[in-house]
Amino acid sequence: MQLLLGFLLALIIAFLAYKAHSLNKSGAIAATFTGTIIFGIGGWEWAILLLTFFITSSALSRAFKKRKQGLNEKFSKGHERDAGQVFGNGGIATLFAALHFFFPNELWPWLGFAAALAAVNADTWGTELGVLNPNPPRMITNLTKIVEKGTSGGISLIGTLASLAGSALIGILASLFNPLADSASIFFVVTLAGLAGSLFDSFLGATVQAMYFCPTDNKETEKHPLHTCGTPTTLIRGWVWLDNDWVNFACGAFGVLTYLLIIGLF
Repeated sequence: MQLLLGFLLALIIAFLAYKAHSLNKSGAIAATFTGTIIFGIGGWEWAILLLTFFITSSALSRAFKKRKQGLNEKFSKGHERDAGQVFGNGGIATLFAALHFFFPNELWPWLGFAAALAAVNADTWGTELGVLNPNPPRMITNLTKIVEKGTSGGISLIGTLASLAGSALIGILASLFNPLADSASIFFVVTLAGLAGSLFDSFLGATVQAMYFCPTDNKETEKHPLHTCGTPTTLIRGWVWLDNDWVNFACGAFGVLTYLLIIGLF
């Protein structure tokens, strides 16, 4: 019965998000699938964390449009998420929600779920709010190299603080809605894991994520095979298979890895 209710809730939310143009058709189907598992197996506490990520990330992607003018040419996709983006951001969290079915009395599935969501939430907040930084970002691999806003691997003070805030929000909710461990410990672990995941996302963007070049606009971009202007783009660096969706997936996975390392050390 709970799984059925989870499916109905996920279906309603996915439909509303589709109507609001936050999801396209494939994204709505993928969100229904992931939502069914998270809502149906995890319950309302897990649903709150997922909805917090989805609602805040969707709102931030639409905010500050004037500041973001001209940046869409940098990103491979827009604010209307497809299935790849849904699974890229929510795949790891969905896995841990499914594991909760087999280990309902254990804490680690909840922490893995929260760490993965904290990482992708931190990355989204950093990307969407980093545009507010008054100065251009610097490459994470070389903090002396100044790059254009929206460049993969670029970080800024405001963007990093936004990532920390996005991670901390999930950390707060994870500590509030879990009675199995000390709240302060959960907040610390989840927040740190989320921030680490977002920084790893930037590192991949600066090193091995597939990046392309538009000869017409003379600009680096994630878009392929065509740039916004319609010109074919050519690979200039990175692994051709490692697009932004896989980088987001790795972001969540690194958040989980960081949580496991912290637990192992302390």
